[in-house]
Amino acid sequence: MTTTRRKAFGALVITLLTLSASGCLHTHRQHKYAPIAAPNESMKVTQPTYMIEPPDVLLIDAANLIPRPPYKIGALDVLAIQVTHGDKKVPLIEGEPIAALFAVSPEGKVDLGFTYGSVQVVGMTLDQAKSAVEKHLLLRFKGPLNVSVDLAQSNQALQQIRGEHLVRPDGTVGLGTYGSVYVDGMTLEQAKSVIENHLAQFLLNPKISLDVAGFNSKVYYVITDGAGAGQQVYRLPITGKETVLDAIAQVNGLTPVSSKDHIWVARPALAHEEPEMKMAVDWNGITQKGRTATNYQLMPGDRVYVMGAPLVTLDTYVARVLSPFERVLGIILLGKSAFDPNFNQGF
Repeated sequence: MTTTRRKAFGALVITLLTLSASGCLHTHRQHKYAPIAAPNESMKVTQPTYMIEPPDVLLIDAANLIPRPPYKIGALDVLAIQVTHGDKKVPLIEGEPIAALFAVSPEGKVDLGFTYGSVQVVGMTLDQAKSAVEKHLLLRFKGPLNVSVDLAQSNQALQQIRGEHLVRPDGTVGLGTYGSVYVDGMTLEQAKSVIENHLAQFLLNPKISLDVAGFNSKVYYVITDGAGAGQQVYRLPITGKETVLDAIAQVNGLTPVSSKDHIWVARPALAHEEPEMKMAVDWNGITQKGRTATNYQLMPGDRVYVMGAPLVTLDTYVARVLSPFERVLGIILLGKSAFDPNFNQGF
C-alpha cells in the first residue's frame, strides 16, 4: 500500500473513532444525583393493601360447604349416621354403636361395620338413604329403630372449590359447576365475601378461607444493558420489602460489562400529569461501605436499570461501524494482490 493510501485510511479511521466516541459518550452521559427521600433499606414501608389482579393464584379452603336440598349423595361424600334401638335409644349391639362419620365408597356404599354390613346409598337423597339404612338393619334386628342420616361433607363441592385457582385475564376465578366470580381489583376480604355470596346460591351458609398462593401481578423489573450487545429484562414478583440489592441478587449480580457507576431506579408516575422519578444508585457505597440511602425499597412497576460500561459500549459501537469498511477493504486488497503481481512491493 502506498504512503498516500495509508495516510488516507488512517485519517478515515481516526475520524470514525472521534465521531463514534463523541456520540456514544454523549448518549450515555450520566449525572450524579443526591439521594431522594424515598423508602430505603433503613426506612422501609409496608406495601399497600394487596389488590387481586390477573394472573394471581388464589388459594381457597372450605370450612363449611353443605349443598342445598334436595341433595343426591355422591361417591366419597361423608355421612353422619346414628342408629339406636327402642324408646331407650340404646345401641343395637352393646359395645358396637352406630354413631359416627361414614365415607361413601367409590362403589356407592357406606360400610356400617363388620357386624352390620354395607348399604348402597349413592344417588339417593338423605331421606332415601335413611330408609335404605333402616330397611337393611331390620333384616337382622327387630324394631323399632331410630335412624338419622345427615350430610357431614360434600366431596363434590370440595373438589371444585378447594385448592388453587388462577385469576383469569377477564378477572374471574372458576369454581367448576358453580360458575365464575369476578375478583379483579378486590382485596382478599372483599373477594372472600363475593365468593361466599355467589356460593350461597348453591350451598347452605358457605364459609371459605381465602389467601394468595401466587403473587404474580405485582412485579418489578431489572434491566441489564449488554454494553451495545442487547439488553436482558427480568420480571420479578414483589413479595415483601425488596430493595435494589435484593433485586440485583435475584439476577445473580452484575454482569462483566455492567457499569457500577451507572445504576438507577426508574419509578413510573402514578398519573400522566406527574413526572416520573429517576433515583441514582450508589452501588459501591451500598456494597463496600454499607450505605443505605440509595438502596431504595422497590415498589410495583419499578425498573432497576444497569447501564453497560461506557468504554465497552464504545468498543462495541466502533467495531460495528468499522466492520463493513474492514470487509470491503479486505476484498479490495485480496483482488488487487490476485491481479497485480507488483502489489505486495508497496508494503
